Amino acid sequence: MPKISIIGAGSAVFAYEIMRDVLVTPGLDTGTFALVDIDPQRLELAHQIAEKLIAATGRRWSIEASTDRAQVIAGTDYLINTIEVAGMANVRHDFDIPMKYGVDQCIGDTIGPGGIFKALRTLPAWLDILYDTKRLAPKALVMNYTNPMSLTCLTGVRASSLPIVGLCHSIQNTAEQLAGYLGIPVEELHYRAAGINHLAWLVDLTYRGQDMYVWLRKAAKEPAIYEQDPIRFEMMLHLGAFVTEGSGHFSEYVPYFRKRPDLVKKYARAEYLGETGFYANNWPQWREEAAEEIRRMITGEDELDLERGVEYAADIIHAMETDTPAIIYGNVPNTGLVTNLPQNGVVEVACAVDRSGIRPTYFGALPTQLAALDLPHMAVHDLVATAVLEGNREAAFYALMLDPLTAAVCSPEEIRQMFDEMAEVEAPYLPEWMRK
Repeated sequence: MPKISIIGAGSAVFAYEIMRDVLVTPGLDTGTFALVDIDPQRLELAHQIAEKLIAATGRRWSIEASTDRAQVIAGTDYLINTIEVAGMANVRHDFDIPMKYGVDQCIGDTIGPGGIFKALRTLPAWLDILYDTKRLAPKALVMNYTNPMSLTCLTGVRASSLPIVGLCHSIQNTAEQLAGYLGIPVEELHYRAAGINHLAWLVDLTYRGQDMYVWLRKAAKEPAIYEQDPIRFEMMLHLGAFVTEGSGHFSEYVPYFRKRPDLVKKYARAEYLGETGFYANNWPQWREEAAEEIRRMITGEDELDLERGVEYAADIIHAMETDTPAIIYGNVPNTGLVTNLPQNGVVEVACAVDRSGIRPTYFGALPTQLAALDLPHMAVHDLVATAVLEGNREAAFYALMLDPLTAAVCSPEEIRQMFDEMAEVEAPYLPEWMRK
């Protein structure tokens, strides 16, 4: 009977989706959800929707809930991390200050100035969670959903002996998008992918034995298709493979598309396709809309959505609890899996799962031009993890110096000024060693 702890359960829709996926998965008939959030009101929403889901599915699951994780995580089999640390207080700073220096972000929460400072706020809390988990639930498998994904996983595996896997939906969502562009069933689209989170690459893409890149290049010439993903299509046309994060967010990972206003105008589109400040301008509202969506399902104004989603957490739990083999894509330590990426970093590769746990699979070498785009980010990850684990402010600054978009726009002196300004404004939410 598994016990699943969700830390940051007040994330509303996200916790709902994880619990729903578990409850509609055959073979997971009974267990316990332990829900944790530091916001009592949002925690109560999560508790109420969990009760509603259990009643609707007829499963024999119980619920524990607390604002103090130490009260409920003991004996956990699966700990799922979905925390957001001081996001509401800093989402504007994460965008506005870099923009003043010419660093134009669309999302800005996994890389770049916004992502680095989000990591500096988040990772100390993450390390505390891992410490408590090791003490109270030493056999737990830890699944991380919190961004910045690669940074969170890398810092975790360096600080804890617990098994940690980072889970995202970018690869499976990209496969579904490509199947749509090609007009084929996603179930019959076969691919091999590897890289780092949000910068993994679909290196092989076939359908019934045919190379689909031939057809995808033809599809990219059709404006109705190209306009759905302009920046990713540009990368595919010039570098030979499709990347696994959407056009807008991906545009922040490379120096090509956001370093000049004319390039933003040419390649970026509205909303998730690259709109300047899209996340900062909308996330607070989305957060409240998500909570309201949960409230309406609790009151019965809206029907419960009981259709299985694409997240991997329930697949992993089902595979381990029933010994039914599954394949997922996970963010794991690079123990020789991708041979031309740093072996002290975290990579995203296919993983086999069964009762024995998660076993990452060997990929080999990425094409050089693709690996070269991943390498600077892995250096950023290494420096941020070092900064947090050693309390080293200068390592955090070096990380921002090496960020590809920031470096394409700013001089070293400007980057230092930006770093110091962000650190000063966000000081109440940063560790002591980040203060001058």
